[in-house]
Amino acid sequence: MNLAFLASHGGSAARHLTEACRRGELQAAPVALVSNNSRSPALAWAQAAGLRTAHLSSAKYPDPAELDAAILDFLQDAGADTLVLSGYMREIGPRVLSHFAGRLLNIHPSLLPRHGGRGMYGDRVHESVLAAGDTESGATVHLVTAGIDEGPMLAQARVPVLPGDTLDTLKARVQAVEGDLMLRAVQALAAQAAVRATP
Repeated sequence: MNLAFLASHGGSAARHLTEACRRGELQAAPVALVSNNSRSPALAWAQAAGLRTAHLSSAKYPDPAELDAAILDFLQDAGADTLVLSGYMREIGPRVLSHFAGRLLNIHPSLLPRHGGRGMYGDRVHESVLAAGDTESGATVHLVTAGIDEGPMLAQARVPVLPGDTLDTLKARVQAVEGDLMLRAVQALAAQAAVRATP
């Protein structure tokens, strides 16, 4: 499995998975990272970590179809066969979606299908959980499809919503489980790929 990442900011999932690969916990090779943000910490980190990197955004490619094609060309050239969204704040184009169908993963900071869909990202998700009075939240790893947060769920981790929780305390509790949850989901995907590849 050759992993690539799309990131807009810190790229915590990319870092966690890359470290797991290098510790031997994940039988995969991290190969590339694309960011739509030239100043993202993820881009600087990936360059230092030896991944192939590219800044590809609507500033360079105002036509969404051209941006979609540029991202796919870069990822194919890097040899990526599995794509992980690591805090990527843009919609995925149809060519990338089609090429990586079944091998394109995202993590969402709630227990989908609750608090998902268009406009539900980052702090907005945790605010929605608190406003709803939910007693638990968590994170969900799912396959990415054309519908926002609608792809098949691969794994979930649950955390309690405690009395007196604020946006920051709930977010920290959810973020604490996200890295290992994504790792387990990618490990399972890698195991399935290995079984399919066995003659």
